Amino acid sequence: MAAGIAYFDLDKTILSVNSGTLWVRREVALGHLSKRKALKAAAWLARYHFGFASADSIVAEAVKFVTGTKVTDLRTRTEQFFTEEIRGQYRPGALGAIQKHRSEGRTVVMLTSSTNYMAELVSAELKLDGILCNVLEADANGIHTGNVAGGICFGAGKLTYARRDLERRGASLSDSIFYTDSFADLAVMEAIGTPVAVNPDLRLKRVASKRGWQIVDWGVPAAKKAA
Repeated sequence: MAAGIAYFDLDKTILSVNSGTLWVRREVALGHLSKRKALKAAAWLARYHFGFASADSIVAEAVKFVTGTKVTDLRTRTEQFFTEEIRGQYRPGALGAIQKHRSEGRTVVMLTSSTNYMAELVSAELKLDGILCNVLEADANGIHTGNVAGGICFGAGKLTYARRDLERRGASLSDSIFYTDSFADLAVMEAIGTPVAVNPDLRLKRVASKRGWQIVDWGVPAAKKAA
């Protein structure tokens, strides 16, 4: 088996879309999330973008939206969302890269700030070897507490998750690969042996170009090209 782990971000990397953005729009349209809360979330993201809020605080506030909801309800809604809006949004290049690593015997793991509900669905369909994500905490009655179990998997938190995973698997950062589109993942990109910027946002593209990191275009699904 190849040394090291191939880590893949989910939104805008494996997928050509941001599932979180689509989820919020859908939740508002279906009446599960008020427009006021959606606007509040948008304001938090703007504060983070301009450096007025930490990544951890943004994710922590977002997770509080599910406080008091049932695990069964959210899992069902996520499954419907996945089937109707997410399945079929895979970048062709992502599928090719996953297959390549698999054929080489390398372990393939999703490293995402998405929830466990979405990550589990994508992982099962693509037959990935592992998931590192934000696990929504629930009590003994199956009710969400509004917290994340095991710490927040976002920004520098993703690096913490990767290090724990590598230690458990007996692998190293220097032998591993990470694919992402987002500047928010800079901590992992700087620490990993082989950082690859996938259809990167402008900030990540600038850093990748300056540091000589590989930049790739993994395209969009054929259905999106035809639209």
